Amino acid sequence: MNNLIISLKRFFGNKNTITIICVLAIVLILYFAYNYRIKQATEPLRVPYARQEIQPREQITEDMIGYVEIPKKMITSNTVTNINNIIGMFANYNTVIPSGSLFYQSTLVTWEQMPDSAWADIPDKYTVVSLNVNTETTYGNSIFPGNYIDLYYAAHDSTGKLLLGKLIESIEVLAVKDGSGNHVFENSAELSAPSSLIFAVPEDMHLLLRKAGYLSGEIIPVPRNASYSDNPGATIVSSEYIEDFILSQTVILPEQGGSSNGGNNGRPGTVN
Repeated sequence: MNNLIISLKRFFGNKNTITIICVLAIVLILYFAYNYRIKQATEPLRVPYARQEIQPREQITEDMIGYVEIPKKMITSNTVTNINNIIGMFANYNTVIPSGSLFYQSTLVTWEQMPDSAWADIPDKYTVVSLNVNTETTYGNSIFPGNYIDLYYAAHDSTGKLLLGKLIESIEVLAVKDGSGNHVFENSAELSAPSSLIFAVPEDMHLLLRKAGYLSGEIIPVPRNASYSDNPGATIVSSEYIEDFILSQTVILPEQGGSSNGGNNGRPGTVN
């Protein structure tokens, strides 16, 4: 027994032996660590994917979801791997989930979380306006969000003569919605009839359009070419004559109590 202990002491006391053992230990550690990482990276994980194209604002049901095995290294913190976190959710308003795509947290929202693209980029001190339209007045669904349009006004004056001209120019269309409040162009496979154009203008123009809308005239949206939308000018009132015609049929709204005073230049004012 003593001889064995003495032999072991001599063996481990040899510096060359210790060096060889350390090198072998390091090689083994590297080998097993490398294989562990390779296994972790290549081991397939079963995750849900979209079996069909899912349109913006469309609710996701179980029959829209399939499963596929992919390497774990393809999974990110944004990838949704639990089907229970997908069923019943909606594709975000600005997202089309392609057929065959994985699901990502950034593309899924609840209905309560659903933002409306129409309100996303309204400038300060601008007011939203909804203009009633139909398929004919949008030139067969040819006015799209992001287009810049002009608004014309048509009415008859006190003598019965037709008054027609451009009222406001260079207005950006924020949204085109149908009668149910859905965005017309979000589902390209099945367009619905447009019911309203949504846009925003400075408050003085908003009041002008409100007044015009209550009068007997008609506000007419007119689209322009692509260059008009690509290089938009300032949103301005184009015709002071038409503006004064509309304002001449309104009264001034007092800021504090008192009776209303009639006038031909009610800025701001309300419709009589």
